[in-house]
Amino acid sequence: MVNTSHPGNIGAAARVMKNMSFSQLYLVEPKSFPNAESTAMAAGADNLLHHAKVVNSLSEALSGCALVFGTTARTRKIKHTIVEPRQAALLTSQRIFAEQEKKSEANDIAFVFGRERTGLTNEEVDLCEKLINIPCNDQFSSLNVASAVQIMAYELFLALREYEKDKPPQTDSIQYLASHDELELFFEHLQKTLVDIDFFDPAINPQIMPKLRHLYHRSELKKQEVNILRGILTATLKASKN
Repeated sequence: MVNTSHPGNIGAAARVMKNMSFSQLYLVEPKSFPNAESTAMAAGADNLLHHAKVVNSLSEALSGCALVFGTTARTRKIKHTIVEPRQAALLTSQRIFAEQEKKSEANDIAFVFGRERTGLTNEEVDLCEKLINIPCNDQFSSLNVASAVQIMAYELFLALREYEKDKPPQTDSIQYLASHDELELFFEHLQKTLVDIDFFDPAINPQIMPKLRHLYHRSELKKQEVNILRGILTATLKASKN
């Protein structure tokens, strides 16, 4: 949960997380935490609040993740891949069991919830591989953040329970996808190379990298593909200096 204004929303989110058997709560710069209102709204999920990790940035919270979903109700200038909660839950269950099969160290999957009034910034959205939109009344689409957590937690609980019962065969397209951290290192490498070869200046063309990030997120790169692309970037930078 990013920059949450109302401590009661943190407590309510903790309660529904515990209802659905989830326990890892990260709080990015909450306005007030710990807080008595959070504890009251948690209604018995005090241990989850006690173990919540408070961090200074979304990047810090996402370190080590295999996949990141961001929640949004707003349309964005750059079109990201948008899924509904049930689709996100299915993708999550597939990814979790795939990571477990290969004993990956990066098997956490993050769901990012933004501020009550303004949601996630464009920069925060750029850190997410996919976006989740919860369908609701077009004339009243502003959903309470704790309610959004509840909907997503419920769909995840159902999907994980069903997937555990009857796990389908793993496929390479799921099993070897690059992790969030690997993609972020690739994006850093890509921007540095493009700037060094004078392809663009981030100060003049700030939309280039967000568009490239979306292009590669949409491609769902595998680990081997990321390694190949980074090799190309290294060779490109080396050739440009000769």
